[in-house]
Amino acid sequence: MSRFETKFAELAAKKEGAFVPFVTLCDPTFDRSFEIICTLVENGADALELGFPFSDPLLDGPVIQAANNRALNAGHSTEDSFKLLAKVRSKYPEIPISLLLCANLIFAKGLDNFYQRCAEVGVDAVLVADIPLLAKEDYVQAAKKHDIQPVFICPPNADAKTVQGVAENSEGYTYLVSRAGVTSADNQAHAANLDTLVEQLKAHKAPPILQGFGIAQSSQVKEALQLGAAGAISGSATVKIIERNLDNQAQCLSELAEFVRNMKAATK
Repeated sequence: MSRFETKFAELAAKKEGAFVPFVTLCDPTFDRSFEIICTLVENGADALELGFPFSDPLLDGPVIQAANNRALNAGHSTEDSFKLLAKVRSKYPEIPISLLLCANLIFAKGLDNFYQRCAEVGVDAVLVADIPLLAKEDYVQAAKKHDIQPVFICPPNADAKTVQGVAENSEGYTYLVSRAGVTSADNQAHAANLDTLVEQLKAHKAPPILQGFGIAQSSQVKEALQLGAAGAISGSATVKIIERNLDNQAQCLSELAEFVRNMKAATK
């Protein structure tokens, strides 16, 4: 069993959902980012979804764009991100780790080289935000060659064919987007048809569903679970805490710890 499969089985046995925070690697610096990630894990994160610093993000709203810029301005690269991942994996051998990133980052390294590096540093799954199902083949082949689980996004406007394709091609987990648009903790409106999408994904035997976009409060974690999702992902709300505490790392870690504990408590 993969780390994601093991984790979801553990949570199901305890009748709990999953809380998964997202942060950008090396934001605001390599060392501070490591402390941030350790804080997330040690305060209850069930898995990690992590991004690489990138100059041209597509799905990311202003909060995560700023995180990318901080890491890039600090001089951090894709290679630094891999080094940080290796350090995280060394400390936490069991936690599931997925990457959410854009195709250009992978393409720049070469697909085979990129997924090989992912395997070497202990990444479990990769979601390529801007690769649709129609263009998936090369990425899926490279991922599976190196035992990396490919993950796909189910958008709120997905038709039946897209839902089926997402369900059949995702491994580890399925990413259900709450609403159209870019990531934001401020826009917490969710599409009205999410319950139908959850039912359709499950009918096609999709991997456990994690709902993301606009998840900023513990009540929204509970709502995601009530819809039938296996858990929730929170990115912008997590990164906002980093952003407002750039001059005080101790306060940053304290606020992140409290946030993760509260969000995790909502899964029980």
